[in-house]
Amino acid sequence: MNKETFERLTVDLGDRSYDILVGENLVANAGKLVQPFLKQKRTFIITDENVAKHHLATLENALSSEGIASKSLTLPYGEQTKSFSQLEKVIDFLLENKIDRKATIIAFGGGVIGDLAGFAAAVVMRGVDFIQIPTTLLSQVDSSVGGKTGINTSRGKNLVGSFHQPRIVLADIGLLQTLPHRELLAGYAEVVKYGLINDPAFFAWLEENGERVINGDLRAQTQAVVTSCKAKADIVALDERESGARGLLNLGHTFGHALEAEAKYNGSLLHGEAISIGMLMAHDISVELGFCASEDAQTVRSHFHKIGLPLETSFVSSNALGGKRLEVSRLMDHMSRDKKVNDGRLTFVMTKGIGQAYLDNAVDMTTVAEFLERAVTK
Repeated sequence: MNKETFERLTVDLGDRSYDILVGENLVANAGKLVQPFLKQKRTFIITDENVAKHHLATLENALSSEGIASKSLTLPYGEQTKSFSQLEKVIDFLLENKIDRKATIIAFGGGVIGDLAGFAAAVVMRGVDFIQIPTTLLSQVDSSVGGKTGINTSRGKNLVGSFHQPRIVLADIGLLQTLPHRELLAGYAEVVKYGLINDPAFFAWLEENGERVINGDLRAQTQAVVTSCKAKADIVALDERESGARGLLNLGHTFGHALEAEAKYNGSLLHGEAISIGMLMAHDISVELGFCASEDAQTVRSHFHKIGLPLETSFVSSNALGGKRLEVSRLMDHMSRDKKVNDGRLTFVMTKGIGQAYLDNAVDMTTVAEFLERAVTK
């Protein structure tokens, strides 16, 4: 086995518990690492064009060296791949190759591939095992952990899906070295989210070390991923199905998902970019409603600016809408379809300051519309 160093975290879900391994050389050693979790030495790898170009051969060789058979399907890169048509393509590939209930699907890619392959694993043959090997910073710290799987529709993001937990997660920090800077930066938005939810000490660490994370420092990246994964694992263990505390992980997502829907998932607005803007909007509306000190919101905005994250909805207008201003009525419509709507009321993640996020289902939607009107004119 090649030299490896990794940290092991556990998502404690009783008989469905699983480990997250964070470190280097995990893909090169994937055969040994996943073998204990296979019911048979037969796997199906779902990946995308970018990952396949850089890393698929390494994974296939690692599996083969342990006598594990694999067949791979390479899909287009990008958020538009999280669709009914691509789900059908994945399922057809699995059935054509005679998948059975003892086989294992390996999701080898970013959040799009993880969500899509995980959903396919949840529904094909009424459910088969799957393994997450996330290849982006965003997927390593967020989407690969917790068992949320699904696809987008024309009506909104992640509205069709299932909870289906992986058997193990291999977060290979070395894969981040081939990640485009824009993707790394977008993933950072999900890292800083954990500090803003309930860990002001982590936010303070990021203020000192965030630039090291996005500039490729392996030690800083490892610490950021480990801290983020531990935070998410703890929350998922408390609330697997998002009936309470897990909702805090949606900080910035109600606004962000509406922005993504307007951008039509065409690559002009990455998920992390939308969440960056959404988190700032969550802080701004919390200030306007008197819940959060303006100094805290400004500290967050200054950090995002220093790191290079997008700050305003004008980023969406210029990059996704050809300079056209966002329409508040359309954003409100997208938000009304959000999964967090309950009995006609939308639950927002608000904040009382850095590390003090909380759930609020009493925010008046007229107030939200007036806030958005101001936000889209900045």
